Amino acid sequence: MDLSRATWRKSSRSNSGGNCVEVTVTPTVAGVRDTKDRSAGYFTTNRKQWQAFLDAVKTDRFA
Repeated sequence: MDLSRATWRKSSRSNSGGNCVEVTVTPTVAGVRDTKDRSAGYFTTNRKQWQAFLDAVKTDRFA
């Protein structure tokens, strides 16, 4: 999927230590990329998988 025209935003979970990601969400996919190396590309996931990931982050399942 081409996300070259997508609106990207810095994740609210990114920290000030330089470990930042940007996300974009479309009607069909979510995209994630490294803020420091945007030219490296991005990965996409479907909305169901993205919501499961967000739920896991919000409930500290990765802690």
